[in-house]
Amino acid sequence: MSTLAKNRIVGTSVPRKEGVGKLRGTARYVDDIQREGMWHGATVRSTVPRAIIRSIGFDRNIDWSEFTVVSAADIPGENRIHMIVSDQPCLADGQVNHCEEAILLIAHPDKHKVREAANAVHIEYDLMPPVFSIEESEQQQTVIWGADNCFKSFLLEKGDVDSVWAQAAHIVEGEYRTGAQEHLYIENNGVIAEYSSEAGITIWGSLQCPFYVHKSLLAVFDLPPEKVRVVQTETGGAFGGKEDYPSVIASHAALLAMNCGHPVKIVYDRMEDLAATTKRHPSRVRHRTALDANGKLIAMDIDIATDGGAYSTLSSTVLSRATLHSPGPYVCPNVRIRSNAWATNTVPYGAFRGFGAPQTIFAVERHMDEIAAAIGIDPVEFRRRNFIHQGETTATEQLMREPVILDTLLDRALAESAYYNKRAQFTEENSHSVLKRGMGIAAFYHGSGFTGSGERYLNSLAGVDVTAEGNVRVLVSSTEFGQGTNTVLAQVAAETLGVDYDDVMMAPPDTDVVPNSGPTVASRTAMVIGRLIERASLQLLSMLREQAGLPEHFSRADFFAACNRLRAKTGEVVSLCRYEAPPGIFWDDQKYRGEAYPAYGWAVHVAQVAVDTVTYSAEVEEFWSAQEAGRIIHPVLAAGQIEGGIAQAIGYALYEKVVLQNGRMANNQMTNYIMPTAEDVPPIHVFWEEIPFQHGGFGAKGIGELPHDGPAPAILNAIRDAIGVSFNSIPLLPEDLFAKLNVARKIEEPATV
Repeated sequence: MSTLAKNRIVGTSVPRKEGVGKLRGTARYVDDIQREGMWHGATVRSTVPRAIIRSIGFDRNIDWSEFTVVSAADIPGENRIHMIVSDQPCLADGQVNHCEEAILLIAHPDKHKVREAANAVHIEYDLMPPVFSIEESEQQQTVIWGADNCFKSFLLEKGDVDSVWAQAAHIVEGEYRTGAQEHLYIENNGVIAEYSSEAGITIWGSLQCPFYVHKSLLAVFDLPPEKVRVVQTETGGAFGGKEDYPSVIASHAALLAMNCGHPVKIVYDRMEDLAATTKRHPSRVRHRTALDANGKLIAMDIDIATDGGAYSTLSSTVLSRATLHSPGPYVCPNVRIRSNAWATNTVPYGAFRGFGAPQTIFAVERHMDEIAAAIGIDPVEFRRRNFIHQGETTATEQLMREPVILDTLLDRALAESAYYNKRAQFTEENSHSVLKRGMGIAAFYHGSGFTGSGERYLNSLAGVDVTAEGNVRVLVSSTEFGQGTNTVLAQVAAETLGVDYDDVMMAPPDTDVVPNSGPTVASRTAMVIGRLIERASLQLLSMLREQAGLPEHFSRADFFAACNRLRAKTGEVVSLCRYEAPPGIFWDDQKYRGEAYPAYGWAVHVAQVAVDTVTYSAEVEEFWSAQEAGRIIHPVLAAGQIEGGIAQAIGYALYEKVVLQNGRMANNQMTNYIMPTAEDVPPIHVFWEEIPFQHGGFGAKGIGELPHDGPAPAILNAIRDAIGVSFNSIPLLPEDLFAKLNVARKIEEPATV
């Protein structure tokens, strides 16, 4: 890594690149943008979960000549949204497979009239039997997808699990469930599309992955790459919810623009966004675990099932990460993991912060506490006995070459939270109070970057250039949506090149301008793309020395003078680098074995909770998070990621329940889909241990998803500590506490004659 900058930039909390625009209100989100002659679009959606479309009728009180109406018959290319498996239609054609599936598109100059028109379309259906649960899908009595309802399955094996059961001193089993979760980004999904036969399609949108949208539009419109342009506008949050779904809404807006001859804007309101877009996958995880007499893990048999909804979207990659994180940060000689993603007639589930890991980490960390209780070992000591360390292998037989400091993180979290003192204090206080307090922990890792061979497949390209106006530009398709991409990558470029932070700007996230550096997902930006920017910057310095006389030791003025000489000589100053896998990273997709991730973030969480046994409410009173995630490039942004992830996960654990009725989200308003408010988020204490990863940007690893993985199990472990009753499903609502505590009380009460 380079430290040519006179003032240290990496490792300091410089001002956010986009902060001033957001603070002053000059940042332009998609709904702030107006195009000349622009119309507005709306979507006519299915009201039933599975059916044949028998007829479509249009209310005679509407003058339909004013409107443009688009159906599947108007699609010039493939009626498919291109993802990993292209099974999702752009518009339903003859059959619907979930409530809220798009059937027709309508455009009009007046956005109020277009909504009235959408409500005036009447569709008649021949209903078909739906499938709503993992269990129904597994039974395959009704097949709704493929030959067996299964989107994807994995089998991971290490050692010989079946040879262990007879010799085990203890066998502990458990089943754990997680519900769906809505992203609740501040800004709803929205795009603007323009079309002309000469230029093709241009999209401006709130999105994470411009080249994902670009790929889908090529297929839907049967156009060459140069006829499709995608531009990310300022984006008000995403959390994975704008990874795959913008391909849908962009295709819809572009179809309307092509057919009406005007730019078309589609912006969902909150109710439509909640009801129609992707959510976190619900899950069911079963553990059967064997231990020896010393409390050491000797076998883990894990069965994972996720609900993928009606179409596959990103279910296979979510299932993959869920599978790889399911054994937890523990060493075990014999592991078998069987996992399946199942189809149901609900809105497709998709990417969400953590991408499958929060589901299976919830299961394994709840299971660790249940094992500790069953065999009579302190839950902290039980984890410590089984932690993986440097030099040991994971379930995929990946050798841990980098330092693993889980013991250090555990000690830090325990000390900072006064864990044992508080447990003793609460045990005494709980005996004579209706307010029961408890402490819970969770230990976990999160793989940084794409799984296995994913980064090689992406083959990302990124770099820097220097403009004639004297600005360094970072050239990436990695997007900013609140997490700090623009700031962190600018820091890396500035420090490597030895220029000021203010000299660096981001090129617009426009597929006509920037190379394809891959999607902004999977905690890969600082580590993978940051390293590409660092390499490209070092490469640029070499070019300037070799071709433009840049001295070995140079000033800022020397740098820009050399750039001017190189531009005069070659016409441009640009340096691009393509992804290169770190040495020793090999993954066997067929055997599902090898180096699953180039690096891991590690963390230990401690939660302090209070359970009111009169009102049956649970509250997180305080939270501690100790983590190692490589070098911290921007301390304030990094702490914000941890705090935000924990707050979001508190909602996952205790508040946010997606209520489905006949396959449709019934509580699609923020008045009845409850998320934590500022009053519900406790003091959160964040602690870092920094071990730079030599193949990450300035030593960074990923941190964006890590903090969402551990809070839910830590909170439920703390609730168990407080009231002595186990809960193995989230979200855990007051009615769940009421039901189980009343059952427990009835069991304890003596029988009356």
